[in-house]
Amino acid sequence: MSEAAIRDSMSRRTVAAGQAVLSGQRRGWRAALPFAGPAVIASIAYMDPGNFATNIQAGARYGYSLLWVVVGANLIAMLFQALSAKLGIATGRSLAAQSRDRLPRPLVWAMWGVSEIAAMATDLGEFLGGAIGLSLLFGMDLMTGLIITGLATYAILAFGNRGFRPIEVVIGVFVAVIGVCYAVELLIAPPAWGGVLHGIAVPRLADDGAVTLAVAIIGATVMPHAIYLHSALTQGRMPTADDSQRHRVLRYSNIEVLVALGLAGLVNMAMIAMAATTFHPDHTDVAEIETAYRTLTPLLGAGAAAVFMGSLLASGLSSSVVGTMAGQTIMQDFLHIQTPLWLRRALTMAPAFVVAALGYNATDALVFSQVVLSLALPVPMIALVYFTGRREVMGVFVNSPLMQTLAIAGAVVVLALNAVLLLLTAGVVLPFVAG
Repeated sequence: MSEAAIRDSMSRRTVAAGQAVLSGQRRGWRAALPFAGPAVIASIAYMDPGNFATNIQAGARYGYSLLWVVVGANLIAMLFQALSAKLGIATGRSLAAQSRDRLPRPLVWAMWGVSEIAAMATDLGEFLGGAIGLSLLFGMDLMTGLIITGLATYAILAFGNRGFRPIEVVIGVFVAVIGVCYAVELLIAPPAWGGVLHGIAVPRLADDGAVTLAVAIIGATVMPHAIYLHSALTQGRMPTADDSQRHRVLRYSNIEVLVALGLAGLVNMAMIAMAATTFHPDHTDVAEIETAYRTLTPLLGAGAAAVFMGSLLASGLSSSVVGTMAGQTIMQDFLHIQTPLWLRRALTMAPAFVVAALGYNATDALVFSQVVLSLALPVPMIALVYFTGRREVMGVFVNSPLMQTLAIAGAVVVLALNAVLLLLTAGVVLPFVAG
């Protein structure tokens, strides 16, 4: 059997196993496995290099005190990823495709333009993260790291071009690597668990800097590309015969969202805990990934620093793959245009090469990409709440009044905090933030 046929068979076997579950022929804990994959891919958005930079600053400056922010942000993320998955399962169409079919053409073009910019900004941060990991681990320059990252992500994307299951497995391995790396970090530098529990349970903002970081953590959690991509990954992934089977698929999807994003939340909390344990309060000036790596070496040894960079490299490579997948979905479903993989990869790589060629600070570029994403975030969030709340779109899967209220409240919170982040970034002094 050829390699391509084997890759095809992985997806075919997954669908066959899923349909056996839906028909009642397969039960037990293993019944959930054929439905796992989309939320695992989406969870990478919550462990990308932008999260590394923000969480390191939070832990170094404020210890464990901002852990409660991560918990709150993750709960909102779970809600919106679950809604995105539900849209794809219930309608068989992605969020971008629904927008194209049901909204005025000028609005669709505007949404596509904003979303395309967001996809490029997403890949800028993720691509730079992988390159930073390579450059620090192996002593190469940033431009060489970018080239290797580009080739590696292209190879991963090409490997998964014959079915959904291979790419789900590959991304799942990367997620596992990130999780194991941070488990090792916590073993090397065990946190004060009492402080961790206090930071989770007791909301506290020490000063204006803590407010800014809290806003950055929440504002960058719900990512535009993850919202678009999740609905595309679930549309038609598991064929269903009726609403009863779709309800069962949705139930498994919700379980996967809770598990995958719950693990992503634990990784983010581990990032803050590691930074708090290692850098706070003696190294509160640690604000960049490169500085964290160089500071870790004398404090915990080269092994701990290498594990940290290994997790960043896994994050950069996997999130760059997911960013390109999201970009393909956005262009294909908004415009009904199929782009070659190499062209999509070239478009999303270009900004990172420009940053490296100009010698711009990589961490500053990561922060800039988060600001761009904050500007783009209202587009998919509002569209998702709108479509999942309309019976003519969702049928029996329409949001309940409680779910719609929670979705609107979550959108208002995230969008308001993004507005605060943008104002602070622009240098506007806000009365409730000024210290």
